[in-house]
Amino acid sequence: MVGEGLPEGHTELMDSVYRRQRHVYDFTRKYYLLGRDDLIGRLAVKPGDIVVEIGCGTGRNLVKMARRYDGVRFCGLDASREMLKSAEKAIARAGFSDRIQLAHGLAEDLSPAMFGLETPFDVAVFSYSLSMIPDWKQAFRRAGAAVGDGRVHIVDFGDLRGLGTVAASILRFWLRLFHVTPRDEILRKIESLQHLGEQSTSLRILAGHYAFVWQGRGKTVQSLVL
Repeated sequence: MVGEGLPEGHTELMDSVYRRQRHVYDFTRKYYLLGRDDLIGRLAVKPGDIVVEIGCGTGRNLVKMARRYDGVRFCGLDASREMLKSAEKAIARAGFSDRIQLAHGLAEDLSPAMFGLETPFDVAVFSYSLSMIPDWKQAFRRAGAAVGDGRVHIVDFGDLRGLGTVAASILRFWLRLFHVTPRDEILRKIESLQHLGEQSTSLRILAGHYAFVWQGRGKTVQSLVL
């Protein structure tokens, strides 16, 4: 694993949140982090491609992606050293240590160089991580730049507008306890792109606008965060 000696702050916060939670994270989150496997199925990567997951957590998605896509190299970035401990163990158990590389760092600083790469990633993935990144716009910009002509995939909480006012308010309050804030703005902009007939993107919204699954080119990302 690379990326030691980084600025603290958000790292300390994430470590405090996940120091104990990481042991039950995958079991508890499967009931409400919906759409993750849908995103994995839509990656459409080929042997030789390099995929980075930004906010890889316990490595759950990385292992699933490695099992599904032979010959693809995966990179995982996370701000929490504690979560990366779980990720390292999960990856080793699955036998993918030769195909999955981890790095400790902030999404706002993402670059291929963090993993010793001199060329862009082919795909960048945010799986319920944009809603936890303090400067999510900067993280999104860095992802777009890091893939060049490649693709960015997102699955995350939606604006919850189909759940009703009371249910949405309760859910937002509960999410804040875990330092999670749905990024309503990004979903609005993505929907605007779809209405304009943007051909290089695709969007699926889960029932009640609970969550959304989106993919678009790196150049499209820049227009979403201007």
